[in-house]
Amino acid sequence: MTEPRRRAPGMDPEQRRDMILQTALPLVAEHGAAVTTAQIARAAGIGEATVFRVFADKDELIKAVVMRALDPAHVLRELGSISLDQPLPDRLVEAAEALRAHLGRIGSVIGALHASGHQRRRPDPDEARAAGLDRNASQEATKAAVAELFEPEADRLRLPVATATDVFLGFMFSRGRFLGPDLDSADLVDVFLHGALKEAPA
Repeated sequence: MTEPRRRAPGMDPEQRRDMILQTALPLVAEHGAAVTTAQIARAAGIGEATVFRVFADKDELIKAVVMRALDPAHVLRELGSISLDQPLPDRLVEAAEALRAHLGRIGSVIGALHASGHQRRRPDPDEARAAGLDRNASQEATKAAVAELFEPEADRLRLPVATATDVFLGFMFSRGRFLGPDLDSADLVDVFLHGALKEAPA
């Protein structure tokens, strides 16, 4: 005799919203605004009607996906989990990879929406604050998280920790625009720490 199937535990509205956004983000990054709510529902293993219990319409869902892509919470957790017991170069390579993934996630979502003809609008400041996406606060939190990685070597740095942090983040934020794809994170960190010369001048 087979046992009756057990139903999966129900989700509260916030958990359901989070699950839908987590599923929708890579689909929007792939298809842009051409993605359908039916596709998202199938990928999430739910009925399409469930999507509309959480989001009023597809536009609201896409706006929430953009907010999710911009949200720095994930990258801040990754930066905070980097062990300070590692040598500084290893810490910075991990930080560079975390920041690269975060910026790539933003670029893929915004780029796919633009390519599919979606009219990009700046997030409403009040909506962004309600979602915990204050741009200045996000930048300061990112700086603080990266500065912690420099702190154990503060006495060895040629620059104050805050300045070294700003320069490092400048490398990272200009990476996609000015630096070629062949420069991986280890190379970038090596140039940042030791310069472009193979050896110091006499």
